[in-house]
Amino acid sequence: MKILKWIKHRVLHKLEHIKVSNLMDTLKRQGLALVVIILVWELIEDVIFPLIFAWLGANIHPAFLVGIPASLLLCLHWVAVPILWGAWIKIRGKNETS
Repeated sequence: MKILKWIKHRVLHKLEHIKVSNLMDTLKRQGLALVVIILVWELIEDVIFPLIFAWLGANIHPAFLVGIPASLLLCLHWVAVPILWGAWIKIRGKNETS
């Protein structure tokens, strides 16, 4: 039963990042660039990673198939989004809000 609560919590946590109210708040505070980074990362995390694991499981070794549900349940945005945001600011040379 604990595992089901944990899975529910993780799914709701992932959906929280793409709620319109959360995105609009981020857009007002940080600008369009951060909203795009968040949306693209969530797309990568929720679509691309499972597809990569499915391909690896089919073509390399079936053990990679375990990565499909793992990539859907685990969140890496807490690491990836700040790194991508920092890279964007470094490339751009200034903060979007200034």
